[in-house]
Amino acid sequence: MPSPEHPSQQSPKHSSEQAPESPWRRPLLMTEFSALALLIGSMVLLSRMGSESQPISPAWLMIPATASLIVFLSFLGLMYQRWVAAAGNAARSRRHQWLFGILAVVLVSFWGYAVLETWRSLAA
Repeated sequence: MPSPEHPSQQSPKHSSEQAPESPWRRPLLMTEFSALALLIGSMVLLSRMGSESQPISPAWLMIPATASLIVFLSFLGLMYQRWVAAAGNAARSRRHQWLFGILAVVLVSFWGYAVLETWRSLAA
């Protein structure tokens, strides 16, 4: 009776079905997690800086806003790689590009609206 394959050993059938890894995957992951660390660090720093007597200058909020945008765009880039670039034929790929484009515009619009409302609330 043949022994079962070790999970780390892949049969030729499985290796041919996997899509090649995108050259953008690692830089996007590194960018996303670096920006996430910057975002968390800036939020901790800003929470310690502000007080009732001396409010935080709105210019300081550019750091977490920019970091959150970078995290968001890196996430969208990774999602594009997994969803659109992995689509098989041209018709499916075109449809995925349109759907992804609409989704990306809507999500970035929500991010922009949230940042705008944050700045407006500081002015009030």
